[in-house]
Amino acid sequence: MDDIDRKLLKELLVDSKRSFRELAKSIGVSAATVINHVQRLESAGVITDYSVQLDHERLGYELTVITEITVSKGKLLEMEEEIAKIPNVCAVYDVTGLTDAMVIAKFKHRRSLSEFTKKLLAMPYIERTNTHVVLTTVKEDFRLLQGL
Repeated sequence: MDDIDRKLLKELLVDSKRSFRELAKSIGVSAATVINHVQRLESAGVITDYSVQLDHERLGYELTVITEITVSKGKLLEMEEEIAKIPNVCAVYDVTGLTDAMVIAKFKHRRSLSEFTKKLLAMPYIERTNTHVVLTTVKEDFRLLQGL
């Protein structure tokens, strides 16, 4: 990755709707250079998708939870893949420590959270869960601008 790639990625993280011409102007290169770099970053798998940043609370998803999961009999990857398919799930992490996985999910109401928890516990090989309800979100932004 070169300096143009880094500048371009920072600009795309701020606003990926901008045209190649606008991006080129902001980083001081030609539109053709931007197109070439974007295509190369896409081909290399650095850019995997383009998306919007949503305010989940304004959409009614007022509950964010972090659930620790303990899995038995070496079935961790299979369970994580099944959990990842659940629509409310935003992230699934295979972790070190006392639990095997961490799941971040969002819900509109307590009833949906309850159903989610019961669904997890009904899955084969899930021994136990420990769910933490987020009280205040200080920061939630997975766009890493630093380090580019």
